[in-house]
Amino acid sequence: MGDERTMTTGATESGRHPRGLVVLAGTEMWERFSFYGMQALLVLYMAQALLPSHPEAHVWGFAGFRAGIEAVVGHIGDQALASQIFGLYAGLVYLTPILGGWIGDRWLGGRRTVVLGAALMAAGHFLLAFDASFLIALGLLVLGSGCLKGNIAAQVGRLYAPEDERRDRAYLWFNLGINLGAFAGPLVCGTLGDTIGWHWGFATAGFGMLIGILIYLGGLRHLPSDRPQRDTSAETGASPLTRADGRRVLGILIAILLLLAYNLPFGQGYNVFPLWISEAADLHVGGFTMPVPWYLASDGLITVASTPIVLALWRRQAARGVEPSEITKIAIGCAMMALADLLLATFSFLSPRPHGLFFGWGFLYFLISSSSYLFTMPILLALVSKAAPPRLVATLMGVAYAGLFVANIGGGWLARFYATTSHAGFWLGQAAIAATGVIATLLLRRPLLALLTGDEAPSLLHTEE
Repeated sequence: MGDERTMTTGATESGRHPRGLVVLAGTEMWERFSFYGMQALLVLYMAQALLPSHPEAHVWGFAGFRAGIEAVVGHIGDQALASQIFGLYAGLVYLTPILGGWIGDRWLGGRRTVVLGAALMAAGHFLLAFDASFLIALGLLVLGSGCLKGNIAAQVGRLYAPEDERRDRAYLWFNLGINLGAFAGPLVCGTLGDTIGWHWGFATAGFGMLIGILIYLGGLRHLPSDRPQRDTSAETGASPLTRADGRRVLGILIAILLLLAYNLPFGQGYNVFPLWISEAADLHVGGFTMPVPWYLASDGLITVASTPIVLALWRRQAARGVEPSEITKIAIGCAMMALADLLLATFSFLSPRPHGLFFGWGFLYFLISSSSYLFTMPILLALVSKAAPPRLVATLMGVAYAGLFVANIGGGWLARFYATTSHAGFWLGQAAIAATGVIATLLLRRPLLALLTGDEAPSLLHTEE
């Protein structure tokens, strides 16, 4: 399939992974438990409980907040406002890691910044247990996630030498911890919120975050040391960025932009999908009504189950010398996302009657979309950890997450059209966005890999079959 060159240096995979990987994966598992547990409830809570109750009267600052949103997008109904708030929150969660990465790189160091972020997130989850503090809680969650995300991801990469081939696999194991939490959080918090009360689910997410803090503090001795860089490069004697460094940074930025075509439709799984499935599917199984958050729990479960399969596939391909490059893996992920959205468009077209769809078809969507995730964000994080100049790793990790800011803000804006267009047309549009990512990634594959390796010409790329 042409000539490409791998970014690795040819070091072989050997030995067990460092113990610090278990600590970081365990911390991230509980952080994702709280994050996705809350997120599985957020749109439904706003659309079905908070917004219909006229929150301007009892939520601190909500009147001004709503006025600000509608000054930008115009007057919108409760469903569109819920999706817009969700998109704004989910977007800011992934923008603030730029600030968090800078704090970790230049001021507090990675360890302290992770602990600070986790504490802010715990406070935010507990404040969601009260309607009045809804906006304050979301603000703390945004700031806390910003401090935690980029810094903990950068620590995974620092457990390994630059030439260590285990790094890609390490990020998949790290991603396994993420998705164990992404499965358990919606299952536990979602079930409590759906059956007992919304605020019970939110408070449970807070306790999950406290467990994550304890795991991280208990495993500090196994983690990379902090290396805060308060001084400028001239003061510390660090050499300026080389031309090859600049090419790698440019390549990382282009890869982040390409992933927008994946992350825009992927984010609708937590934004629009809960509303769609609650309207489209018959959720009654015998005398039991299945909670909608269970679909979101399947996201993490499927990703966990897919991880060893994908790892085995890549190991087999690597042994034969035909493992796809990082960029090709991203194109595969975009193609899978397009297929998942095409399925939802088909279901919407064939079963337009409310509650006429078999409930199991919703899980098929996550079977494809959740598996596609393994080919995208974990690959991007591994790519950043390998290609970024050492003193910019955490900052560029933050930039990578900022791509999700753009995707979620854009996804929240696109979600408003769900109420004004056909459901089949909405999901078909999401499929088209992902398909655009496939085409763009394949077209830019060779020159992009040349940038990421710091090479001068695409002719130096490795052979990929």
